[in-house]
Amino acid sequence: MARQLRAEQTRSTIITAAADLFDRRGYESTSLSDIVEHAHVTKGALYFHFAAKEDLAHAILELQSHTARRLATETDNRGHTSLEALMRLTFGITRMSVEDPVLRAGLRLATGGIRPKPPLSHPFTEWLDIVTARLVGAVKESDVHPDVDVDVVAHSLVCFFVGTRVVGRSREPVARQPRRTAEMWNILIRGLVPVTRRARYLSLAARLEREIAPV
Repeated sequence: MARQLRAEQTRSTIITAAADLFDRRGYESTSLSDIVEHAHVTKGALYFHFAAKEDLAHAILELQSHTARRLATETDNRGHTSLEALMRLTFGITRMSVEDPVLRAGLRLATGGIRPKPPLSHPFTEWLDIVTARLVGAVKESDVHPDVDVDVVAHSLVCFFVGTRVVGRSREPVARQPRRTAEMWNILIRGLVPVTRRARYLSLAARLEREIAPV
């Protein structure tokens, strides 16, 4: 049991070190030797868990997928409206991205052409499915205008959310992401939500930003 625990800890250490380097330097500019040095492990320890750099990238994408699905399930189980659940999900991912290099690296890998191994879906495909389901619910609950094209809005929202984080990565500190997520929702709410319900969701966006903004 102790040996298994050490192996799991070593694997986690290697993944975190690789994620940090992939996030800061990029996948192509990071070597396995760089990861070994950054993780403070031996090459043998790395190759025991990962045969190639591609396997490390896949492990990071798996963790990102698991986190997104877990957060989606958690928000759905709290009795929120569909739109609030979607907002809370985006702010939750934002918060974890600020804190966790694995999620930041997952985004960089996804936007850098790294393809997940089947049966894992591409992160953007998975996010589109998650967003679409909640927008459909929001339309039924009259929190989103009934005449919107849900597929178009879902695609635009994912592009907005991903693009904001990609552009921000090279222009400003990661701690700025909560503000950018709130700005995104301020624009979307004004275009999607009926006037009679708009104040509630604008207030929610401001509150969620305060909750996750770094101290």
